[in-house]
Amino acid sequence: MKYLLVILTALALVSAACSSSTILRQAPLNVPQNYATPVINATSYPTVQAPQANSSQSVSGFAVSLQRAWRDGKQVYADVCYTLPDSSDWIVWKAQLNYADQRVTQFSTTMLSKQDSANGQAGRRCDELSFYVPPDADLSAASLVVQSLGSQPTSDEYCSLLLPKIQEALSQRGIAITIGCSDVNGAMTMRILSKPASMSDQEADQIVYSDEFFTIKGPWAFPLDLGQ
Repeated sequence: MKYLLVILTALALVSAACSSSTILRQAPLNVPQNYATPVINATSYPTVQAPQANSSQSVSGFAVSLQRAWRDGKQVYADVCYTLPDSSDWIVWKAQLNYADQRVTQFSTTMLSKQDSANGQAGRRCDELSFYVPPDADLSAASLVVQSLGSQPTSDEYCSLLLPKIQEALSQRGIAITIGCSDVNGAMTMRILSKPASMSDQEADQIVYSDEFFTIKGPWAFPLDLGQ
């Protein structure tokens, strides 16, 4: 009888311990869980359409027009169109967005449309420019400045389009460099035929292949009000 009471007592203690363990394991499930919900301030990412539209400027006979501009969160977009000087692949070479005391020169470009020249009418291309700005940037007195248009010429275009232009410029400046085109591995390639003995090959290349011969400089400036 004594051993039976000991056994029953032990079983009771084990049962109580198991019940207590079960309660301890399940208890946290009944405790309400409180998590902080992040608050997003919609005004930190404003969308604003600039009132300025269809504004056009002409510099040195080349027109650039601002079709529209808007701010969407951290990006400022501007649709610009411009006259194509020739059939080369012209793009907005340099541009910047100015606001407050900041100047943003990094931008991306997406072509919207392109119309080649026809019937005596110059070609025209439209691009969407995109600039990054902080969400709290004050753009109430901003400006978009297209500094230059450019076209990186191919070897063939150097011979078919640029050689006469470059040679004329060299002659007008009194620079004794002569250039010409010849077949190199099946492609017409512009080369320096002669130069002053005192001029290094590097100096001659810098003059002949300067980007001034395939860029058109502005600036074309457009004031913008994209809010605070």
